[in-house]
Amino acid sequence: MKTSRKIVIVGGVAGGASAAARARRVDENAEIHIFERGPYISFANCGLPYFIGGEIQDRSRLLIMTPEKMWARSRVQAHVNHEVISIDRAAKTIRVRRPDGTEQDVSYDKLILSQGARPIVPPIPGADLPNVFTLRDVPDMDRIVAFLETQRPKTAAVIGGGFIGLEMAEAFHRRGMHVTIIERFPHILPLLDSDMAADLQNHLYGRGLDLKTSAEARALTAQGVELADGSLIPAELILLSVGVKADVGLAREAGIEIGVTGGVKTNARMESSDPDIYAVGDAAETTHALTGARTRIPLAGPANRQGRIAGSNAAGGHFTYPGALGTSIVRILHMMAATTGLSSAQAAKAGLTFFTSVTRDNSHAGYYPGSKPTVIKVVAEEGTGRLLGAQIVGEEGVDKRIDVLSTAIAARMSVFDLENLDLAYAPPFGSANDPINVAGFVADHIVRGDISSISPDEWKRNGEFLLDVRDPEELARFGSLEDAVNIPLHELREHLSELPRDRKILVYCQKGQRGYLAACALKGSGLDNVINLRGGFAQAQLQGCVLEPEPSADRLVCKV
Repeated sequence: MKTSRKIVIVGGVAGGASAAARARRVDENAEIHIFERGPYISFANCGLPYFIGGEIQDRSRLLIMTPEKMWARSRVQAHVNHEVISIDRAAKTIRVRRPDGTEQDVSYDKLILSQGARPIVPPIPGADLPNVFTLRDVPDMDRIVAFLETQRPKTAAVIGGGFIGLEMAEAFHRRGMHVTIIERFPHILPLLDSDMAADLQNHLYGRGLDLKTSAEARALTAQGVELADGSLIPAELILLSVGVKADVGLAREAGIEIGVTGGVKTNARMESSDPDIYAVGDAAETTHALTGARTRIPLAGPANRQGRIAGSNAAGGHFTYPGALGTSIVRILHMMAATTGLSSAQAAKAGLTFFTSVTRDNSHAGYYPGSKPTVIKVVAEEGTGRLLGAQIVGEEGVDKRIDVLSTAIAARMSVFDLENLDLAYAPPFGSANDPINVAGFVADHIVRGDISSISPDEWKRNGEFLLDVRDPEELARFGSLEDAVNIPLHELREHLSELPRDRKILVYCQKGQRGYLAACALKGSGLDNVINLRGGFAQAQLQGCVLEPEPSADRLVCKV
């Protein structure tokens, strides 16, 4: 008689619970166990900040699956408050510590590790104070909520401006607290390119949040955060959100190979260096879907899909994981920021030759009420136009557009394909040319080189004639580049004789489109040495030009 295979999963939540459910669907006769050291087998960890902020009010809705439901639905035996403390690969057993402190050995045919990652607690004085928290699971959430309800703090500091840090900053803000975000890098959301992060930060200033970038916490106290420069950020509550570290202690002690990123090294089948042991989720090192480089992407979506694949294969299937693009999105107050694929920095590190384009458009038809500015940055391969990455900052429609771009990257599409995507249009939802189409138009012009262009971060002054084609009121409102000559676009053709033919002309507007139109008109009129400043004056500001008063005029000039 054939004996049923025994599949043991260490850790629940996204990866482990998905693995168990999938393994059962593949093999109805397998014996499947989950051992979870915490009290909950499957919970919505991405929802924790929204419960703290009060948007989710029913705590039970965060508890996705209980051991009783898992047994009733899938005949999976889920053991909570059971900690796996060692793996004996030769004997194919794990040692489990029960809730009462006793230990037992459990055998396995296939073992799946889904232990996730632990929040990093920096070695600074005060990290163990009662007003200092991290957020990883439901008990962490409960401790924060209890502190909020009993102590009623009015000030909070969030150390770390990544996804969780921003979500928690918003949660504290929603509870009426004054919040300061402290980030040691030059800008929040380090995954974003600096110009896109600057755009996000500009929208957040003055909205009830303080941002301290390039700031290092030196000590934590009951009164707040002492920074390396000696200043004190008042904070009755402090949240540490400086990143996570893969929980790979079990695997390392068992002699399983740990990859260059600090996660358990896996192949496309999610197998570790031991073919009977799989790893999924935050603790697993996989590959990037674009570059093939080893990577670890601690996101719930990849964890779920990796769990499905590992569960399938542990139960006898033959599935492979194609890698991840790292598609992610965060909301902070009224703004959203999203990214997929490679940033400029990541593309450069991968040794790719690329260009970028930035477009600023309306989230839906401008004549329909409520339209919001949307900024899209595309990273594409030089010459071919193949999409490598994208970033979006805006208040509306960011989610659907980053998903379209993620799909386009996965399909190995180019910027030429973006031009012709047939996307849904009605005035409340988009425009006849969606912002994604427009991003394709602009990137297409760059690839084809029909009009020379340059991004502000690449441009250095070299004796060009600077032509500002905006309307005069825009100069008064926004400022201008130093020494630029203003000829509004609608008057340009009447002033062609005033433009130099022995100097390069750098033309710009506020966002880039009118600069492109002006460059086309100049080129068509026989002025060949013309270049358009991509993203216009708005992008130049984000790239770090400094606005200073102009002595001879009642406006500001941008020193580049």
